[in-house]
Amino acid sequence: MKEISLGLIGFGTIGTGVVKVLQENATLIQQRLGAKLVLKRIADLDLTTPRNVTLEKGVLTNDARSILKDDQIDIVIELMGGYEPARTFLLEAMANKKHVVTANKALLATHGDELFAVAKKENVNIGFEASVGGTIPIIKTLKESLAANRIRSLLGIVNGTANFILTKMTDEGKSFAAVLKEAQSLGFAEADPTYDVEGIDTAHKLAIVLALAYGKKVHLEDIYREGIGQISQQDIDHARELGYRIKLLAIARETAGIVEARIHPTMIPCDHLLANVNANFNAFHILGDASGPIFLYGQGAGMLPTASAVVGDLVDISREILKGVSGLKPARAYHTETGERINLLPMDEVRTNYYFCFSAVDRPGVLSKISGILGGRNISIAAVLQKGRKETGAVPVVITTYKARERDVQDALFEIDKLDIVLGKTVVIRVEDDKL
Repeated sequence: MKEISLGLIGFGTIGTGVVKVLQENATLIQQRLGAKLVLKRIADLDLTTPRNVTLEKGVLTNDARSILKDDQIDIVIELMGGYEPARTFLLEAMANKKHVVTANKALLATHGDELFAVAKKENVNIGFEASVGGTIPIIKTLKESLAANRIRSLLGIVNGTANFILTKMTDEGKSFAAVLKEAQSLGFAEADPTYDVEGIDTAHKLAIVLALAYGKKVHLEDIYREGIGQISQQDIDHARELGYRIKLLAIARETAGIVEARIHPTMIPCDHLLANVNANFNAFHILGDASGPIFLYGQGAGMLPTASAVVGDLVDISREILKGVSGLKPARAYHTETGERINLLPMDEVRTNYYFCFSAVDRPGVLSKISGILGGRNISIAAVLQKGRKETGAVPVVITTYKARERDVQDALFEIDKLDIVLGKTVVIRVEDDKL
């Protein structure tokens, strides 16, 4: 039987998962592929930590370049993470006519233009399904299943840590700080959780998805981003009372060739599919002009779910190798990339619905002053909640709006927050609700 030789760089959690899948499902993979996937060499700096997998003698090495230079290795798998030396290793592998598979979302979001250009030049494949959404086949869906569609919108919950935190806050009434500590103890959050809770990880993934959906490039820094660190239990409670749940959403929406790209905490109706994606699960809600709505759901991280996506790429690339072809499916979904940047709508021009929570002095006329300023900026009120007085003498005044322009909202809040009847900075959370 024909053999496809593999070299793995990075033998951490995901690398170990790849070895497990290749070993435990070897017969199944052979039946589906018609060939054997043979892991010839694994490179890692740590050669002593137990991985709970059995390797043949001589497979494990600390010399990554022994993989890159081995003429018998067909596909190089990069699972070490980070920018360097991962970038250099991938470039060298492709220069040596090796196909590559990676789960490195940060690298692809930052250096993807370079990597994809080299893959095209060298006529090799680059697989990266595991870089976005773990086991969820979002890359294949956009590249293949929806190839005949204009992607009108894509909403995604793509960070399991942030979703775990918001789920616990919603379902158990715990504070952000308490749930973050729990997530760290369970291994769902890093000691430094900045990338997860500030939406940076989500931005990396959205940048990759945008290129697939719209065939053009995007600067990572042009994607509007807010994290979840300021979400309070009060906001969670108000959302519930209004019929919403709060999620950290990645949002892409195209209208007349102009694309919104934003990441922020978002209130969505409790009956929306995304509102019921909980714990550390991920999901995508996609709207194609021909397909209509599509929903993808599954594990967004973890050893075996992510390994499943990596091995899926290995099988896809191996099928082309067996046929003696390469690049049948363009890496970023389009055979003809213009090199242009996506025409992104400035955040100031975005129109959506809003939730405001004002901490106001308990006196007559407060609501009329606030609503007057909002009305003066063409912001129409959809609903109002006014709670009882707190010990401080302030009352929370909650307002939701019909669609309004971001610039008008920020201008109105700047004016409102200067009023002597408003104590502290107004809380703002955007709302995605088609019924408003």
